[in-house]
Amino acid sequence: MTETLHLANALLVLPEEVVAGGVTLVDGRIAAIDSGTGVPAGAVDCGGDYLAPGLIELHTDNLERHIQPRPKVDWPHAAAMLAHDAELAGTGITTVFDAMRVGSIPNGKGRYLKYARQLASELMELRAADALKISHFLHLRAEVCSETLMEELSEFGEADRVGLVSLMDHTPGQRQFRDISKLEQYMKGKHAMSDDDFLQHVAQLKSLRDRLGEAHEQAVVAEAARFGAVLASHDDTTAEQVATSAAYGIGLAEFPTTVEAARACREHGIKVIMGAPNLVRGGSHSGNVAASELAELGLLDIVSSDYVPAALLLSAVRLGTMWGDLARGLATVTRTPAAAVGLADRGVLETGKRADLIRFGLRGEVPVLHAVWVQGRRVA
Repeated sequence: MTETLHLANALLVLPEEVVAGGVTLVDGRIAAIDSGTGVPAGAVDCGGDYLAPGLIELHTDNLERHIQPRPKVDWPHAAAMLAHDAELAGTGITTVFDAMRVGSIPNGKGRYLKYARQLASELMELRAADALKISHFLHLRAEVCSETLMEELSEFGEADRVGLVSLMDHTPGQRQFRDISKLEQYMKGKHAMSDDDFLQHVAQLKSLRDRLGEAHEQAVVAEAARFGAVLASHDDTTAEQVATSAAYGIGLAEFPTTVEAARACREHGIKVIMGAPNLVRGGSHSGNVAASELAELGLLDIVSSDYVPAALLLSAVRLGTMWGDLARGLATVTRTPAAAVGLADRGVLETGKRADLIRFGLRGEVPVLHAVWVQGRRVA
């Protein structure tokens, strides 16, 4: 049976402009886009709200937060994943690349144990049972400072929907934690490390980097190709690091920490992703470059919610205000991320695309989400 939905009297956020009009959804696809404020019989009157593509989330720690809501608390996985899925739907995210760490550190006070393969399998089971509201892909965060990285990566294959692989190098004294005191505050706060514990942790990571770092980077590049996934760097700080990323064929730079690195990314054709919390808060919690500074310099391409799902739409609206162009602001969370990971069927309001849409109004500069559809089915 054909399923049809008419949404009328809306402000349509198109790829390059915002216009008054309506959208017709048929069997999970956008069948027609009309102009004007009329409300045909049987149509839903959107009352002048905005209609935009569903949000595309490339980098979020939200699933891990649900799996482990407190240190040493392992929440039932199916319940956690369903709660995560519902939360994202409720913030306008219709496609997510769920970040999962591969590469364990089984020893030491702040040890990180293996979990990604089991969690990914459970997530795929929920997807196969049609229990999820939105579209899920995997984002494997490959920790190069780990003896088990390659063993854990080898457990994944083409069937796992690995769409993104990022090279993660958390060696103290560079990239995100150039200022080791910031890392010390983070690790002592999260893992209750003593001074000696922290010094041992730093020494362990530096030793792993010295022994395995370069070989692991090259191996991860090969594994990403095996998955057919896009490759990302993380926390690039210098032009030299960006040049290395470019040589690896990296297409996305997650959270460059300096203007120098962001400019180098632009020169190499690498898309820059910054965190929505950084933009909303007005700066980085690690003391690195502010997302707003990169936006003002024209060096910001994509926004991710990072650790606050609701920040994604809010940040896009703020960028639209900053740039005086709401369509451009929304593109950082819709069209551009979709294109960056090769999802040609979504991210724009165009006929033939997936009917993944959001409807929202504005209370001042704060978006108020009124409805979310995934393939024409309302999910929030």
